[in-house]
Amino acid sequence: MPSSEQKRSVNKRIAQFFQESFGGFSLLCYLCTEINLKKMISFECDYNNGAHPKVLQHLLETNDEQTLTYGFDKYSEQAREKIRAACMAPEADIYFLAGGTQTNATAIDGMLLSHEAVITADSGHINVHEATAIEASGHKVIGLPSYEGKMHVEDLRHFMEVFTHDESRDHMAQPGMLYLTFPTEYGTLYSAKELEEIYDTCRHYGLKLFIDGARMGYGLMAHGNDVDLPYLSHHCDAFYIGGTKVGALCGEALVFPRKNAPKAFFSIVKRHGALMAKGRVIGLQFDALFTDNLYFNIARHAIDMAMKMKKMLTEKGYRLYLDSPTNQQFVVIDNNKVRALEQQVVFTHWEPYDDDHTVCRFVTSWATTEAQLEILSGIL
Repeated sequence: MPSSEQKRSVNKRIAQFFQESFGGFSLLCYLCTEINLKKMISFECDYNNGAHPKVLQHLLETNDEQTLTYGFDKYSEQAREKIRAACMAPEADIYFLAGGTQTNATAIDGMLLSHEAVITADSGHINVHEATAIEASGHKVIGLPSYEGKMHVEDLRHFMEVFTHDESRDHMAQPGMLYLTFPTEYGTLYSAKELEEIYDTCRHYGLKLFIDGARMGYGLMAHGNDVDLPYLSHHCDAFYIGGTKVGALCGEALVFPRKNAPKAFFSIVKRHGALMAKGRVIGLQFDALFTDNLYFNIARHAIDMAMKMKKMLTEKGYRLYLDSPTNQQFVVIDNNKVRALEQQVVFTHWEPYDDDHTVCRFVTSWATTEAQLEILSGIL
């Protein structure tokens, strides 16, 4: 068997070949081979594992069954009923889509008129990390100031007052929706009081409120959180429960809590290329996740791991960029230490802090183990 050094030499020659042939692609090639070689520990994100064993088991046990297609199967309907019960929203319209960007783009386009725009915090996912998916459907994204990922209701009111009293407003993109994430991109949370004030403001100005819940489970289970699914169901017009990042192979459950889905929304999903022929694939996963509180239990586990990681980081002298109660932890690290850590740990270089420091993100998930934290502790 070749030694690790021999393998590394081969990898470098492969990278050199790609550099000469395809330019920057060599970096990706080299990083991938290096990661495989070293078996680096990863705290990069919460969707780098497969799926929870009970989700896989449910898929396997039902694999030989023939069911209806496009989400009309019995397992998708069972999942809908379980989600309705968890939300205390017995009339909710629920649609299963494969991913977060797809869900955001489809829901926003379906809920807005063609000339309407969506407001978000300037750090909001649709404004930063979705490659103009929203704008591609003809809807302008309007960014307002964010504070540790959150929007202040006063900024929303000010914007809407200025817009309402602008004599040229008919020449502008018309605000039709507010988009929030729960948790935010910085792992922070809106309180029940903040959501109530925001929703009241939205209704006052005729805005729909849509909440991105790609990491919903981790927000709901965070220490100090006072929001639950029934509360959300009464304080927004639509939200989704993320599965991709919370134990599923893929899938998000889009909820219109008061039977208020846009007219012909099934067709809108189809138009966006978001309608899965094998709809059961997602329905089955949510059926498993919403059985015996699995979704909430595994999300709570991620929070427990994150709090242990936060304690570990602070005890070792690392400075937190902000105080996140969720599974995303942001740390200010000296650039020399960043370069040393990235040889053994996969994490996200979030943003520059100053000339000598970088804000780095470490993320736990439903699959994070105590053993992985012990390894990280030794590396730190």
